[in-house]
Amino acid sequence: MNVKLINQPLEMIAADLTLEFVTSDQLASHPHNALLTQAGFKGEHEQLCALHEHRLLVCGIDKERSDEGYRSAMGSAVKAAMNYSYASLKLAQYTAKHFAALIEGAVLGSYKFDAYKSEPKPSALIDVIFSTENSDKSVNDADTLESILTQTLIIAKATNFVRDIVNQTPYDMTPQGMAVTAEALADKNGLECTILDVNGLEDEKMFAMLSVGRASTNPPRLIHLAYKPANPKKVITLVGKGLTYDSGGLSLKAATSMVTMKMDKAGGCAVMGIIKAVSELGLDIEVHAFVGAVENMIGGNAYKPDDVLRAKNGKTIEVRNTDAEGRLVLADVLGYAQAKVKADYLFDYATLTGACMVALGPYTTGVMGHNETLKQEWLNAAERSGEYCGILPFNRHLKKLIKSDLADVCNVSSKPYGGAITAALFLDHFIDENMKEKWVHFDIAGSAYTESAWDVHTYGGTGAGVRMTLNWLMEHCK
Repeated sequence: MNVKLINQPLEMIAADLTLEFVTSDQLASHPHNALLTQAGFKGEHEQLCALHEHRLLVCGIDKERSDEGYRSAMGSAVKAAMNYSYASLKLAQYTAKHFAALIEGAVLGSYKFDAYKSEPKPSALIDVIFSTENSDKSVNDADTLESILTQTLIIAKATNFVRDIVNQTPYDMTPQGMAVTAEALADKNGLECTILDVNGLEDEKMFAMLSVGRASTNPPRLIHLAYKPANPKKVITLVGKGLTYDSGGLSLKAATSMVTMKMDKAGGCAVMGIIKAVSELGLDIEVHAFVGAVENMIGGNAYKPDDVLRAKNGKTIEVRNTDAEGRLVLADVLGYAQAKVKADYLFDYATLTGACMVALGPYTTGVMGHNETLKQEWLNAAERSGEYCGILPFNRHLKKLIKSDLADVCNVSSKPYGGAITAALFLDHFIDENMKEKWVHFDIAGSAYTESAWDVHTYGGTGAGVRMTLNWLMEHCK
């Protein structure tokens, strides 16, 4: 679907269908009030009424008229329009302030993943066209709107790129498949790309990551993508958990829990989407994206509870549960990333714990780290971008729960509480002292995948982390 901007009044733009947003207060003065009322339309948020005889789709919106409201309402309206036979839809602006939210609503709300359908059903809707004119007939600056359109399309399409990778099956998107995808992205976007195979991982002494992938017929890959503009203002390292499938290993998951485990690579997919957008936006920031792509399976050579593993940074890990594998992979990838790049900030993204969903619900990313100011910046960036985040606080007592009598640290807590925090505190063992205040961990276990449509998200991957990270980068790395 194409999203366009035309520098003309709305009435001068040719399109099959017109979209209007109406609050409950505006309903009485609407020229089609009688028809809308007869149809039961009350102007409630995201309530839709199609007046096909007038080629008009009316969508209710909250009186607050927030970005979030416009984004979700636009997503609902576009989904509805895709079920009609119209090829084009047009709408006015609601001031330049809300233009980005409307674009995101259109691009993210229209997303469909039908690669595995034998007979996919294409939508007739091809074009969504915005006028430069506001709904009250006032006019916005066309150049300003064009700039917003270009930037927002890059970010929204990068989010959909992440969704596409997350939604691919574990048969198709293996660790090798992740590496091939990264190489193709590097070729297209002019990025540097380094891939480590099993031999390379052994040379780097990344034995925790190797142990997780040992029982799989699809060997692990370490992916390093780099975007290096001249004279960057900041250097940013992004690390993503890329478990292309997680059976739980010998600590085998229940059958129902294995379904959707293709989403366990969402952190790795997110950092690839972020660096894709950064390179296309041409931001003056050096960005390094590291992905630990691994498959956690069972077999006679699988790593076991009671094993003690040595990570890249030399620390030893007592394994008590092989289903707590993502943190083992991240331990090595974080160590490798810090050894290779001296960054100003280090951020990791991982579908790490079900405990994060228990704490924050299925829509919210958990934010953890030592720097209170930095964490608050991320909450603000998430709010501006339309993502949900919540801070989960560290404390010294929870850190005691991952103490091991055999090794330096245990991979699971001795008590079944605060699991998202103890997982992050485990990762803290693999953050260099000089990076402690520059590191933030994002647990996207709940926010990265959905089996029920909500907001602008359809079934499957959501692209969690992409929009908020681009927002933070553009705000704090100027």
